[in-house]
Amino acid sequence: MADFSSIATRVTSSQSSSSSQDIKPWIRGFARVGYIARGSVYLMIGALALMAAFGAGGSMSDSSGAFSAVAQAPFGEVLLWIVGVGIIGIVMWSFIEAFKDPGHSDSLWKSAFRRLTHFISGIIYSALSYNAFMIAMHAKSGSGSGSKQSMSAKLLSQPFGQWIVGIVGAIIIGYALYEMYSAHKETYTKYFKRHEMSDKEWQLGKKAGKLGLYSRGFVFLFIGYFFIQTAITADPDKTKGLDGALSKIAQQPYGQWILAVVAVGLFLYGVYQILKGKNRHLSMY
Repeated sequence: MADFSSIATRVTSSQSSSSSQDIKPWIRGFARVGYIARGSVYLMIGALALMAAFGAGGSMSDSSGAFSAVAQAPFGEVLLWIVGVGIIGIVMWSFIEAFKDPGHSDSLWKSAFRRLTHFISGIIYSALSYNAFMIAMHAKSGSGSGSKQSMSAKLLSQPFGQWIVGIVGAIIIGYALYEMYSAHKETYTKYFKRHEMSDKEWQLGKKAGKLGLYSRGFVFLFIGYFFIQTAITADPDKTKGLDGALSKIAQQPYGQWILAVVAVGLFLYGVYQILKGKNRHLSMY
């Protein structure tokens, strides 16, 4: 009599290997480099914000500000080119996820939402890579909030512009709450290939991911709030990016200490991204 459990195992492994073969190994490798590059950006943002919190130089910057700081260092422009090329790996993987929809949920709405979020991520990372290249070539300064204000000004000039900006703010707040929920439930750990990680690496990934996602979600709540304020007042100067959110945090009671905690969290988010790049599932299962 046939051993049905062994047959099922062979079928599952066959499906998994065929789905993995759909993606070229070099693309998966490039995606891993992309996550590591993204992690390095957050390491820089967190380190600069932590230095600013304790008055040791640094700055409360977004990715553009971090890129500008790197560009001023010896061989900084070369590093920016490497980071920019690396981030293209995430761009490619995000678009692959958008079109192939790993997981293939039975729910049409869940699938559509997942595809849309992956597609938006691809666009965001494309802009991040573009910023790295432009700053490396001295074609752009590192003013993150300025670009956000320009974008919101263009949106406000459109029909129903205030509604559009308000919806963008609501989406950002929703995403921030989702990241904090993911941190609370530790659902982010599903991306790790646990069987290939040592216990120390697993614990570091869990802790760095939890604190990193909480901190990033907290900062994104401020960014979403700024967009809502822009929508209410129709004033594009109300729109702030990551740098503006960090500055707002620093202005609160005990702001120096809150900023320091958030900065450490953003640094750990970078650690989490690097570990995710090394250990993430990258197959269309």
